[in-house]
Amino acid sequence: MPLEKTLRTRCLWAGDKPHMIRYHDREWGRPVHHDRRLFELLLLESAQAGLTWDTILKRRENYRKAFDGFDPAKVAKFTAARKKQLLGNPGIIRNRLKIDAAVTNAQAFLAVQKEFGSFDRYVWQFVDGKPKVNRRRTMADVPATSPESDALSKDLKKRGFRFVGSTIVYAFMQAIGMVDDHLNGCFAKTRAAAK
Repeated sequence: MPLEKTLRTRCLWAGDKPHMIRYHDREWGRPVHHDRRLFELLLLESAQAGLTWDTILKRRENYRKAFDGFDPAKVAKFTAARKKQLLGNPGIIRNRLKIDAAVTNAQAFLAVQKEFGSFDRYVWQFVDGKPKVNRRRTMADVPATSPESDALSKDLKKRGFRFVGSTIVYAFMQAIGMVDDHLNGCFAKTRAAAK
């Protein structure tokens, strides 16, 4: 499917970089229910802390290779030697705390799966199982957090997750479609409303 660069009105944050446009058009805000994809986006959003999404998205395939296809069962078993190896990987963000958090979060992710049957079942309960569709006119109208992200962040931290402050969690919720913050007038908002 060719990527349309013209004749579409989209959220301004997508800019004009092809990888950002592709992510906006094909992924952002669409509901995700597959646990491995949920882990992928949680790991990437956590890695983004203090950086731009563009910085992380450009390295996504490097992260996929470095973190065994975002398989939480494999990442949960990463040893100190493996984490040290990751610190030398120029294709990812080489931050010891974020790498440690990815492993810790994989372990916590598996515990949530065991308790709830799936991470999907756990996480979507914070929006009663369906996307919260917001009506935002401008980027200034989009908040950094919400009561739902506050609650999810608090619960994730209680379960041992790291790098899951409310701002990161809100970005995660947007990424997986728990929250639809496509701006009014964005073709993706129009597409969703038509369904």
